[in-house]
Amino acid sequence: MTTKRFIAGAVCPRCNEMDKIRAWRDDDEEKQYRECIACGYTDEQSTKIQAQPQEIPTRVNQPHVAAPEGEAAVINFVPNPGNTKH
Repeated sequence: MTTKRFIAGAVCPRCNEMDKIRAWRDDDEEKQYRECIACGYTDEQSTKIQAQPQEIPTRVNQPHVAAPEGEAAVINFVPNPGNTKH
């Protein structure tokens, strides 16, 4: 027999009552259940671990095939003599 336990601080998504949700797990069906004792709301989730989806290839997560194109240039910063505030 599965023990149904109350979840402290849980709020029911239907009636918004706090501390009225209880949860239990059925390992034979590989599911987790929850129900509200105030309004009768029920919910179930699978406990099977699902494979993570593959990351979509983008320019950010792909290695560089060549060095970036462009010229190297030296930039000199000259202080503005008219602006004396720092």
